Amino acid sequence: MIRLSKASKMPCRSWSLEALDTCAGSRDINGELVAACQGCYATTGNYRFPNVKAPRVENKSDWKRADWVDDMVKALDNDRYFRWFDSGDMYSLRLAWKIYEVMLLTPWVRHWLPTRMHKFSKFQTVLEMMRALPNVSVRASSDSVSGEFDDRHGSTIIPDLVGPVRYFRAELVDQWAKKNKVVSCSAIDNKGKCGDCRKCWSKDISVIGYFAHGQKMKKVISIKSKG
Repeated sequence: MIRLSKASKMPCRSWSLEALDTCAGSRDINGELVAACQGCYATTGNYRFPNVKAPRVENKSDWKRADWVDDMVKALDNDRYFRWFDSGDMYSLRLAWKIYEVMLLTPWVRHWLPTRMHKFSKFQTVLEMMRALPNVSVRASSDSVSGEFDDRHGSTIIPDLVGPVRYFRAELVDQWAKKNKVVSCSAIDNKGKCGDCRKCWSKDISVIGYFAHGQKMKKVISIKSKG
């Protein structure tokens, strides 16, 4: 059974897994969580509730069904935008190829795939084939919480630029984004919601900067800045 979810800020549905447990790219070579994952929003708030966790747990086994690709295609019949993984990641190469099949068979849907699996060489072929599809935006996530990224990445976290009042903070973020050739997420100007923005799905935008949010992430950034 296909179980889709919809995060409150998002304009579309998503297919997700449990955070961290399915995120092989969330850890460095020493097994420690990378900075961006230490403040993971999908381990806090509503994501801790049993009714939210249950479909993500079930999805980890459901995708292995022979009919899963066909069922996903049918489930997306009326969707025009879709996000893969508002929590979790495509931890399995077999899953990655199945997701590619769904993308290929749903040309009417604009797919956005944020992922850290670009770190592993065995995923490079399927990621490149996804990127080659006109309806797919693959955004390889940077591990940084201070805005660093390189030519592998399609997203990063904008450093914590806090001004004395709301509009000043937004102005600082905009200045930082322009200086670093990053397109900033519009949610900062829309009460944390996407609204009518579809930047994440645009293949014309190389790198998007997401504003750090949540108390857990703020704590991580505070520790990093002092260190």
